[in-house]
Amino acid sequence: MTSVPSEPVARRSRGAVAVVAVLIFAAIASAAWGIMARERALSDLAHETREMAVVTVTVTTPAKGPASETVTLPGNVQPFTDAAIFARTSGYLKARHADIGSRVKAGQVLAEIDTPDVDQALLQARADMASAQANEKLAQTTAERYQDLIKSDSVSRQDLDNATGSLEAKKAAVLSADANVKRLEALQKFRTIHAPFDGVITARNTDIGALIASGGSAKELFHIASVDRLRIYVNVPQSYSGAARVGTEADIEIQNLPGRTFKGHLARTAQSIDPESRTLLAEIDLANPGALILPGSFAQVNLKLPADATTFRVPVSTLIFRSEGLRVAIVKDGVVSLVPVTPGRDFGSSVEIVSGLSGAESIVVNPPDSLSDGQAVAIAPAEPKKPQP
Repeated sequence: MTSVPSEPVARRSRGAVAVVAVLIFAAIASAAWGIMARERALSDLAHETREMAVVTVTVTTPAKGPASETVTLPGNVQPFTDAAIFARTSGYLKARHADIGSRVKAGQVLAEIDTPDVDQALLQARADMASAQANEKLAQTTAERYQDLIKSDSVSRQDLDNATGSLEAKKAAVLSADANVKRLEALQKFRTIHAPFDGVITARNTDIGALIASGGSAKELFHIASVDRLRIYVNVPQSYSGAARVGTEADIEIQNLPGRTFKGHLARTAQSIDPESRTLLAEIDLANPGALILPGSFAQVNLKLPADATTFRVPVSTLIFRSEGLRVAIVKDGVVSLVPVTPGRDFGSSVEIVSGLSGAESIVVNPPDSLSDGQAVAIAPAEPKKPQP
């Protein structure tokens, strides 16, 4: 007798197969979804990484150098003419006609010296000259007499030669005595001290009765300065020396005369750089009517120097210091180029570029150290300017 499976058992078998198939399909779908999600995440990560690899930079444009610029330098005010007055003869100060602050004219008597030694030496020299002249006269008479006697052979030729030689010696003695008299007369004239030019007495180092010496032991009696015109000395840095030309305008400000500006011109330069300070000594001539500006004052000199129109100025933050030299990063079509430049003068927050730029470049500000030639970058949008209150 054959047994036939019942219908419920077959139905349960078909249900189990269906459940297993559903589970397998679900597992396959879950795995596919996971793979797709991971691929999508990897793609997003790669895209984000590529975006993050592009550096965003801020750029600026080089500014063209001005046609002229004003350089402020310290100056030293000095008299246009300055002289120390010494005595040329010895004696005692007899009279003094000027003191500190006295305004004097050229040729004005400043002091008188009593010179008894020179006076007595002059009297002796004149007496010596009179004696020499008497001897010359006697020698002249003797020589003329021998000239007549030689004609009759009354004297020998040797006697005539002796008389002629004696006359020549006496003439030389007269010339020597005369020169000594003139020397002492010149020394005697130096007992009166005169002002060599118009000016003001800035120092007096003697008084009536003081012993006056001359020569190596002489001491300065007066100091005189011409203050109608002044010289202002400034030390121009080497970087500006090429622009410091004769005729350059200068505005001078004096500390004790606030609010006033005096006009001057650069008159001359030393034409040489001081190796110690690396500066060029320049001199400005300045008229000083009324002697308002005192010699020795400190001055602030504003020199209007012409500038090279082909130079540019860039912020210091744009410079890249590399072992191969100074560079700036220029962005063109989203790609960086490291361009060599030659710096000029340093203005603190900015620096002058004398070669390497044309003026139309977009230069990276604060470039990162990792920035390299040919690297792709993105330019940050410019911030809108805030309205002025």
